[in-house]
Amino acid sequence: MSEAGGRGADLREVRAVAVVTNPSAGQGRARHAAREIMEQLSRDGVEIIEIHAPSAAGTREQLRAVLAAGPPDAVVCVGGDGLVSTILDPLAHTTVPLALLPAGTGNDLARELGIGDDPRAAADLVRRGSVRTIDLGRLESSGHEPMWFATVACTGYDARVTLRANRMRRPRGRLRYTFAAVAEIAHGTSVPYRIELGGVHTESVVETEALLVAVGNTTTYGGGMRICPGAVCDDGLLDVTIVGKVSHLEMLRILPALSAGKRIEHPAVRQYRVESVRLSAPDAPATADGEPAGHLPVTLRIAPRALTVLC
Repeated sequence: MSEAGGRGADLREVRAVAVVTNPSAGQGRARHAAREIMEQLSRDGVEIIEIHAPSAAGTREQLRAVLAAGPPDAVVCVGGDGLVSTILDPLAHTTVPLALLPAGTGNDLARELGIGDDPRAAADLVRRGSVRTIDLGRLESSGHEPMWFATVACTGYDARVTLRANRMRRPRGRLRYTFAAVAEIAHGTSVPYRIELGGVHTESVVETEALLVAVGNTTTYGGGMRICPGAVCDDGLLDVTIVGKVSHLEMLRILPALSAGKRIEHPAVRQYRVESVRLSAPDAPATADGEPAGHLPVTLRIAPRALTVLC
């Protein structure tokens, strides 16, 4: 979409851009990508406001200050889904568009929007990209700060996989999630879930043994694993995927298809589309956009048209 948008759209007037960076993302790729896009935008006469802080909270505060001082014409995020997650709180429900230069491990939001990792194409996207509004998810937990998420919130087995992958330094890229998934199979027992569906679905409560429940605003997580294949990021709904109780052998059969980005076809898999969902299960962790989000119970809601993006 980025190339098509670049060829087909008129130049936007862009005077100032905030560039949010995470130099450690993607084993250092983000550092080089950030330098390239900032040099390109500077050559185009665009003022660069660089945002980089040693913590997620510091990054959010710096961005809030920039937005309050007089919003830039765009915010460019150079990193992965974790960095996007970090800046959603100050950006949600503003009209400042977000442009992505994916340079992290998963990059699932960029994949959903059809955005590549070429810094020159990203600079052109800032000038020529089409403006689009997409939905965001909102996760609320009694033991954790409320979180926005743009891609998928995970609970149970897949949250444990994400947390393990985040702790790993090798291998690089998508293989990290695959290795983490295999390692977690030994601990991948199902737990009793209570799933309270809200909004458009007639079946209001599901009580079942489940290995995991994923709630998606987009289709993939973990670098292309297609856990919510029917999700559409601007339809005003969240997609809920329930993977019921399966044996370790069955998990080993499911994982290769999931890792390859294929739709999961299995009798233990159920899917729903909702406006909100409350998940309860004993000792089940949660993540959102690959970031820790406490433990269940959690409530997740859709926020329609909450984020403006360039694509």
